[in-house]
Amino acid sequence: MKTAISSLFFSMIFVLCCGSSVVAENKNIDAEFLYKKSCAECHGTDRLGAMGPALLPQNLKRLKKKAAISVIENGSPATQMPAFHDKLSKAEIQSLVEYIYTPLKRIPEWGMEQIRASHIVYHRPEQLPDKPLFSADLQNLFIVVELADHHATLLDGDTFIPIHRFPTRFALHGGPKYSNNGRYVFFASRDGWISKFDIYNLKYVAEIRAGINTRNMAVSSDGRYVVVANYLPHTLTVLDGRDLTPLRVIPVTDNNGHSSRVSAVYAAEPRKSFIVALKDIPEVWEISYSTLASAIKTPPPIRRIKTDDYLDDFFLNPDYSLIIGTSRSGSSQLVDLNLGKVVHKLDLPGMPHLGSGITWQYRDRPVLATPNMKEGVVSIIDMTTWKTIKRIDTLGPGFFMRSHENSPYAWVDVFFGPDRDAMHIIDKRTLKIVKTLRPVPGKVSAHVEFTKDGSRALLSIWDKEGALIVYDSRTLKELKRIPMRKPSGKYNVHNKLTRSSGTSH
Repeated sequence: MKTAISSLFFSMIFVLCCGSSVVAENKNIDAEFLYKKSCAECHGTDRLGAMGPALLPQNLKRLKKKAAISVIENGSPATQMPAFHDKLSKAEIQSLVEYIYTPLKRIPEWGMEQIRASHIVYHRPEQLPDKPLFSADLQNLFIVVELADHHATLLDGDTFIPIHRFPTRFALHGGPKYSNNGRYVFFASRDGWISKFDIYNLKYVAEIRAGINTRNMAVSSDGRYVVVANYLPHTLTVLDGRDLTPLRVIPVTDNNGHSSRVSAVYAAEPRKSFIVALKDIPEVWEISYSTLASAIKTPPPIRRIKTDDYLDDFFLNPDYSLIIGTSRSGSSQLVDLNLGKVVHKLDLPGMPHLGSGITWQYRDRPVLATPNMKEGVVSIIDMTTWKTIKRIDTLGPGFFMRSHENSPYAWVDVFFGPDRDAMHIIDKRTLKIVKTLRPVPGKVSAHVEFTKDGSRALLSIWDKEGALIVYDSRTLKELKRIPMRKPSGKYNVHNKLTRSSGTSH
């Protein structure tokens, strides 16, 4: 099975044959014909993907166009991607790139028929042993996503020794999600592939392509349902959490028939429901777990909550009764899920990354802290008055912020800008930066996650030849470096399942 997955993964890397924004020198080149001749076998004649991923602008955002030119010419080592320097001229390559970065004229169809046809069951869950193949604290495991070669590593959070490394789909997005007991982990790729992996047996259980361009997915607290948020097409896809059998495709439209991309979906465990943010309709949706049991026969009822603006990103408070949302236009609002309406405006500059927001107790009051993707600032918000009580200046815009209930510090990166090798440490008691780390000068430092007890903090060096760096979370001393291939997110089983206030959900 591993060989089959690896082969499929390597074929997907063929996407690298198609990336440059330089306008073709030869205007007479028939780019569509060139695509069908060079790319259609792997990516489909309609660019929606086949063995390889879809070649659409929405799916190629992570592909650096300038670097892709070299890959087209020289191929990609250890993959099935051939070199094209002796097959295509520079003008042909540029023409091909212009073609695949051109949006389709209509929203492509990816309905139940196409989804069912993509379904792969490798192992029935009930046929696999219910005992791990390894010895470790099952609640203190990490899944580490390695972007450079599209793999994931299962890491022991006590010894920091990798247990197993395995291939993933191209361009994972939205963060993996665990089943209620931590045995299974679910992945979503930008190309809509949802994968279920059995941690105990170190094997994939099932895969399915739930959309063409996917933002993220959520798993119900009982592991029964998986809901997938799609940009293309404008749908939610409901899957059976046991083997990813498709249950229903829900078109995302308002009452007037206007359709929308889906920004995100989250499982609100205390409410036993899924919360959905929409990109093109000023609404928040809530879908109850209980209504999905009959979803295969009838559409589930949707609770629609009107908002003052579109929600591109949002944060749910600890009891999941409130949404703190923001739009790319800069407006931030507080939505009360119990009342079903917007109840407050928030004073947040730039573009706060609320999806990376964390909470803690500060002077006997709960506060929300969020980094900002446009400005060098961390905003601290009083969650009783919803007023900003402090703005902490940083060296530049950041992306990830993390802490743990047992740690006195919050860690925030400077992901965007010239100081992206820096990591700020904020004292949660004083709301001041007490230290700035530069683990590898010139290399991006990002995404800290904590062990189960909060005693260790793991930091990523986002580089092709990167590493995980383990720190003592109280003394801030470096303890260990683990070489990895551009490790991005790392996800602790216990912290995710207990909805730790120091990490994203």
